[in-house]
Amino acid sequence: MSNSSSISHFLLLALADTRQLQLLHFCLLLAIALAALLGNGLIISAVACGHHLHTPMFFFLLNLALTDLGCICTTVPKAMHSSLWDTRTISYTGCAAQLFFFLFFIGSEYFLLTIMCYDRYVSICKPLHYGTLLGSRACAHMAAAAWASAFLYSLLHTANTFSLPLCHGNALGQFFCEIPQILRLSCSNSYIREIGPVVGSAFLLFGCFLFIVFSYVQIFRAVLRIPSEQGQRKAFSTCLPHLAVVSLFLSTATFAHLKPPSMSSPSLDLALSVLYSLVPPALNPFIYSLRNQELNAAVRRMISGSFQEH
Repeated sequence: MSNSSSISHFLLLALADTRQLQLLHFCLLLAIALAALLGNGLIISAVACGHHLHTPMFFFLLNLALTDLGCICTTVPKAMHSSLWDTRTISYTGCAAQLFFFLFFIGSEYFLLTIMCYDRYVSICKPLHYGTLLGSRACAHMAAAAWASAFLYSLLHTANTFSLPLCHGNALGQFFCEIPQILRLSCSNSYIREIGPVVGSAFLLFGCFLFIVFSYVQIFRAVLRIPSEQGQRKAFSTCLPHLAVVSLFLSTATFAHLKPPSMSSPSLDLALSVLYSLVPPALNPFIYSLRNQELNAAVRRMISGSFQEH
């Protein structure tokens, strides 16, 4: 194939060769999708219906739940369809759309996680200024900035990636359309056009990570000065899971996009993509939100109220 205009479809990675393993992968993907839909759906419903949860922290959690649902709905349905019907094809337009929405939701999620870190920093280190720094207008502006930045980020990368001439076939070594896999199909002279945006994005994401680390250093210093051991334990229990998932997401995503070609293998690429594209959206509701007592109580009231109505 001389260029991308001659490509009408791409071939995604086959997750398994035998029918039994294909059905097993379908069941695993279905379980991940249902867990993400259930957990994030409960969060969205509880925060939207519970007026006492209309605070900055839960507002950002609601936005995070929306991005998690978007991430899952962008990649998992196509992978489930491929496993169930034993097909690997995805149209050229469908691949471009999948890449755009995946980058959009992943970018939104990471920017929102950074904002949530700022929310915790202000609430613990500057509690007297919390209402001023995180008023309703400020929260709306920060959430809108996260979504808009992710939109521009995904638009830039999608347009740049699919403007490259593709000279090395149409087989992608991944179960969804991903930038590194598409770059491997591009001509050697045009490959460098995408290196700049990818490296620039890596520095942007690393800058957010440095902000998160710096904020948590200040948070931990403030928490250690809390005289109550119970207060310290409560603060650490909410901060450490957040930092762990952000670190997992950033390290695997950066390594997947910037690792040298000599280290690439189908199994490694698949494992890394699952770690940063499927695991965080499925686990976020349980790590960040369902551990919260206020949200737990709101979910229980909502579920019990729905049962009483019926």
